[in-house]
Amino acid sequence: MCIPFFYALVFTEIALVYASPYQGPFRTLSNNHRFYDVQAHRGGRGNVVESTLPSFAWGLIGGATTLELDNGITQDGEVVVWHDESIFAEKCSDTAPVVPDDPAYPYVGKFISNLTLAQIKTLDCGSKRQTNYPHQLVYPGARISTLREVFNFVSCADPSHQILWNIESKINPQYPNRTAGVDDFVQKQHEIFVSSPYYQSITYQSFDWRTLVVMKALDDKLVTSALIDEDTAFTPGGSTSPWLAGLRLESFPGPSLSEQIAQAAHAVQADILSPTGTFLIPSSSHEGSSHFTTPKMINEAHRLGMKVVPWTVNHLDRVEELVKDGADGIITDYPNVVRRWAKQQGLQVAPKYPTQRVFSCLRQHMH
Repeated sequence: MCIPFFYALVFTEIALVYASPYQGPFRTLSNNHRFYDVQAHRGGRGNVVESTLPSFAWGLIGGATTLELDNGITQDGEVVVWHDESIFAEKCSDTAPVVPDDPAYPYVGKFISNLTLAQIKTLDCGSKRQTNYPHQLVYPGARISTLREVFNFVSCADPSHQILWNIESKINPQYPNRTAGVDDFVQKQHEIFVSSPYYQSITYQSFDWRTLVVMKALDDKLVTSALIDEDTAFTPGGSTSPWLAGLRLESFPGPSLSEQIAQAAHAVQADILSPTGTFLIPSSSHEGSSHFTTPKMINEAHRLGMKVVPWTVNHLDRVEELVKDGADGIITDYPNVVRRWAKQQGLQVAPKYPTQRVFSCLRQHMH
């Protein structure tokens, strides 16, 4: 399929390219929608090696409302659950080539898009505790999973399919040769979404707003979330950001930058605005720095009918501020801690999953 180059100007043309929106199967809505949305970032990387089946297991045990994760696409077109565009030695180790004398070996250091699923499956991504997360549990031998494998594991532990999902397309418009393209991500992810019992429990998020536009045109029932931070909102010399589907923040009425960001997200039909919750914007005035995510941003998003779910917030002081300002959820590396705080504040929190059942499923699905 052809994707128009000027996304921001031709939303209706994009819709025509994809004909009518996908008419997905009916699913019973998860009860988790009624709880305060504590999202386990990469499964909860403060607690467990990230983006692995064990991390999602502990996210369930800790009572997360939503499991947050990222997708990459391999050379042979498989959708895998991993945050980084390439395999970092700080997180993964080679074990052996998938075939003798494989010219691509070692695989550490290579881009996901340049490796096959079989090659990726040889990597040990569970043995290395990250320096910034000294409390991480390690799971030696844990492999990178496909999205289908993650859904299958969680379905075992969550047979009534109550958990919510926030799934990101890991695509980089600044370096298009490093990842699969917009069409590949949208089509391959959507195919898996609609074949899953979790279809109506999925939020589709991206920093690359082009994918949100195309996904919404394909399936207007799917909830989309516009990720944004200082790196994607601002560009050197005031050029158009490649991340915002051709939109320029200054073209929106505002009047403040915070309100312009909310208005831009609304323009791509996002259901959720997901800004960085911790970045401080330096100020030349005596008032000092200000947070990227502000009460004005949250209020404007709410006025436009969007929710606001900031990321990645690990300090309870900042969690308190954001919730007081009206944030509808928090993406965090410590979902168990934020859930405990939310419960103390009288917010409704999701139930914890039975440890024995989760671990039994984990044993069945670990490779």
